[in-house]
Amino acid sequence: MYRIPTLISKKRDGNELNALEIQFLIDSVVQKTIEECQIGALLMAIYMKGMTVAETSSLTRAITYSGETFHWPQDWNGSVVDKHSTGGVGDKVSLPLAPALAACGMKVPMISGRGLGHTGGTLDKLESIPGFCTTFSGDEIKRLLSEVGCCIVGQTKDIVPADKVLYSRRDVTGTVESWPLISSSIVSKKAAESLTALVLDTKFGKGAFMKTEAEARQLASIMVEASNSVGVKTAALLTRMDSPVGWAVGNSLEVIEAVQCLHGNGPADLRELVLQLGGHLLLLAEKVSSAKEGADMIACKLHDGSALQTFQQMCIAQGVSA
Repeated sequence: MYRIPTLISKKRDGNELNALEIQFLIDSVVQKTIEECQIGALLMAIYMKGMTVAETSSLTRAITYSGETFHWPQDWNGSVVDKHSTGGVGDKVSLPLAPALAACGMKVPMISGRGLGHTGGTLDKLESIPGFCTTFSGDEIKRLLSEVGCCIVGQTKDIVPADKVLYSRRDVTGTVESWPLISSSIVSKKAAESLTALVLDTKFGKGAFMKTEAEARQLASIMVEASNSVGVKTAALLTRMDSPVGWAVGNSLEVIEAVQCLHGNGPADLRELVLQLGGHLLLLAEKVSSAKEGADMIACKLHDGSALQTFQQMCIAQGVSA
C-alpha cells in the first residue's frame, strides 16, 4: 500500500513516479481519499519538478480510465474526430470547426472546458447563446451525434472524473502552466471520447501559455506522445498567439464572429485556422489524400451553407429555441 505523503515527497524531490504510484494517486482523487491540501501539494510538486514522458503517459492513461469511456456504433469507425487548443485570447475556432467537420460526414463529440487562467472557455462562449445547454449524459451525447453529427458539451460526471477535480484545482493553486498537467488533462478527455483522430492547436506568443515556439514545440511533442500512447492518431499544429484570434474578444461577440465565419466571411486568421485544423483532421482520418484537399473540403462547407446549417441544428438540439 502506498502512502500519499510519501509519493508527494518523492515527486517534490524530483524523483520519477512509476505507473502504479500514479494510478494510486489518481484512484485516491476519484475515491476522495486524498485531502484537498494534498492535491494542491501534488500539483505544485509536478509543476516545480515536471514529469518524464513515461510519467506523463502514465498520468494520461490513469486519468482517461478514471471513469467511463465512450463506445460508438461500428459504422462510425474511422469517422470520430476532435480538436483541442491549448488556449489563447479570442480563440473561437471550435464553434465553426465542429459543424464544418460534421458537414463533411465526421462525428465530432467535442468535450470542452471553461476559462482557465486568462483564456476564455468554449463552453462559456456558447452559453452566452440564450438556452444553449452544455450538460448531457453519455447517451444524450450519442443521440446528438446521431441527429446532428457534432456537439460541444462539458464533461459528464462519468467521463474522466479525476480530470474534473485536478482541472479546477490547477486554476486556484498557480499550477495552470504545467506541461504534464496540461497534456494529461487535454489528452485524457479526448482519449475518453474513443477518437479516430485528434488535432492539437498548440499556441505560442504573448497571449498563450507558451511564450516561445520552442516551448510550444516541446509541449506539442509531449501531447502527441501521450495521445499516441492511448491509441489516438494525433497531429499538432503550432500557431502564433501574439494578438487575439479574429477581431472580437468576449463570449457573445466571439459567437457572432464564429457565425460570420460559418457564413464564409469573418476574419482571415480565424478562417485559416478552421481550414488548416479541419484539413489535417480529415487527412488523419484518411478521408482525403492531403491536408490541402481537406482544407478545400472544409472551405466548401463554409461557402455552401451546410456548415452553418449544421451549427443551427446543433444549437437547437442543445436547447436553443428555433
